[in-house]
Amino acid sequence: MRLLLIANLSLLVLFPLSWVAPLMRAGLLPLFGLDEISVLSGIAALWEDEWLLALIVILFALIAPMAKTVLLVLIHLGRLPSRFLGLTATLGKLAMADIFLIALYITIAKGLGVGRVETAWGLWLFTACILASLVISLATTHLAKAR
Repeated sequence: MRLLLIANLSLLVLFPLSWVAPLMRAGLLPLFGLDEISVLSGIAALWEDEWLLALIVILFALIAPMAKTVLLVLIHLGRLPSRFLGLTATLGKLAMADIFLIALYITIAKGLGVGRVETAWGLWLFTACILASLVISLATTHLAKAR
């Protein structure tokens, strides 16, 4: 359980890093007009014209993964009972939806043939954080059932 706690605590640092890291590089993409797009710069660009969509991205990309991570830390420390693992599973699904949306946007932008779009290391970091959180959650559930 200690290893899961350490891995989960590292996500409290890695998630915010993934939010400022470049998700993609785009040239001549009319939607953003940026060279590198991160989660935070994407939210800022959306906020100007599509604030409701920006709020949805904030929920999926920022709030859901961090809430899940904090809940798992509290479960690992014995501050919350394991019955909260169901809530962490729901939050994890919301976070995975964000990865799907980002991949969909990249695919659409490439399909439109408007400029050039490349994935950047931040997308891989964000995806790795979400997947690590999933593994930590599954391992925690398995250990809780074994008790």
